[in-house]
Amino acid sequence: MLKKVLIANRGEIAVRIIRACAEMGIRSVAIYTEPDRYGLHVKRADQSFLLGDDPLAGYLDPLRIVKLAVETGCDAIHPGYGFLSENAEFARLCEKNHITFIGPKSSVIAGMGDKTAARDSMRKAGVPITPGSEGNLADLNEALTLADEFGYPIMIKATSGGGGRGIRRCDNAVELRQQYPRVISEATKAFGSAEVFLEKCIVNPRHIEVQILADRHGNVIHLYERDCSIQRRNQKLIEIAPSPQLTPEQRDYMGNLAVRAAKAVSYENAGTVEFLLTGNEVYFMEMNTRIQVEHTISEQITGVDIVREQLRIAAGLTLSYRQQDIQYRGYALQFRINAEDPKNDFLPSFGRITHYYAPGGPGVRVDTAIYTGYEIPPYYDSMCLKLVVWALDWEDVLNRGQRALDDMRLHGIKTTANYYKQILNHPDFRSGHFNTSFVPDHPELLNYSDKQHPSAVALALAAAIAAHTGW
Repeated sequence: MLKKVLIANRGEIAVRIIRACAEMGIRSVAIYTEPDRYGLHVKRADQSFLLGDDPLAGYLDPLRIVKLAVETGCDAIHPGYGFLSENAEFARLCEKNHITFIGPKSSVIAGMGDKTAARDSMRKAGVPITPGSEGNLADLNEALTLADEFGYPIMIKATSGGGGRGIRRCDNAVELRQQYPRVISEATKAFGSAEVFLEKCIVNPRHIEVQILADRHGNVIHLYERDCSIQRRNQKLIEIAPSPQLTPEQRDYMGNLAVRAAKAVSYENAGTVEFLLTGNEVYFMEMNTRIQVEHTISEQITGVDIVREQLRIAAGLTLSYRQQDIQYRGYALQFRINAEDPKNDFLPSFGRITHYYAPGGPGVRVDTAIYTGYEIPPYYDSMCLKLVVWALDWEDVLNRGQRALDDMRLHGIKTTANYYKQILNHPDFRSGHFNTSFVPDHPELLNYSDKQHPSAVALALAAAIAAHTGW
């Protein structure tokens, strides 16, 4: 088993990994930059090391992180998600320095990070892919020719893209001429590569992803699917497991497709295979070679601790489960509580949290790194916590979600919590019939009241008095 793990991340995912390490008797090492000096992951790790004043440079310096891992006697690095988690060079540096990278091999990260190479691998493995260019686009003229062949709308995507960035939909040739250089510019700035490709746009699909686990001994299983269709500008807001929209036949088919995809590229550790579903047509979208933000809901319905399995796999052990051992029970929802103002075009709302009270009760889980008095820095992702609820049936999980959102108190910043209450009450969502167009098709859901419950006002007042008097 691993002895000491450096966590090359911050925030709630770093705390999540630290907790798993503690339960397994593994020592943890946190890294941080000056804005995170009072971060919860810094407080909770066995050791913590400052990597400078620059908010991002320390988290994005693979050489320095690997060197620190060696100097502190770590035998593994967990990259979490974001930052360097899908950086093939970072994984390669770990391999070169005999540090276990808790994820797939660098060659697999590189292959799946290149979206055109990933499409080619899936095509060869018999996994259906969306119609599109055979490789990267040579120029705008090729894009225009292919768009005429496949028919509009089409999508221009960054080959090295991810996280919803470097993607533009084009409904006609005029938009394609406008968006093509913009995608290239965004891809160059965000990913250091100007390569883009073209896909036929699947209009109003359901976004379904399958969680997989694979060890180095050739064992691959899936933990069923998550429905990520509630999203805004390709950024997920509410995730659901399992999807209330799939038939048992579709569920088995997509689970088996994900396992086939993982085996085709000799995958190891935790990963996610993402699909678009329209009617009975399934198309491979991409493979995420890391743990996902929404891994929590797969854990809730299956009882599998995904981070624990990641650590076991990295240590060379076999999976704790076989596919026949995996059963799902009930439904789980995850709400990404973002520090944003939905009524102001989701403008980030960074600042000091004057009062925070976490919801609780049966079937409620909160993954976060915030606390009363914590100041959310403006340099990172706006997500401040993940609220997860579980219940045996669909109606009960919706009601539990409403209750948990009502229970939560988070003052000092604007958040997306009240907006999610409106989504939960909408008849289309409650009926389980929705797709990726749900959020843009329902702008009226932003017309909610920000008026606080009297008890919330009292709690906020008490917190303010306490902060002022030291009581």
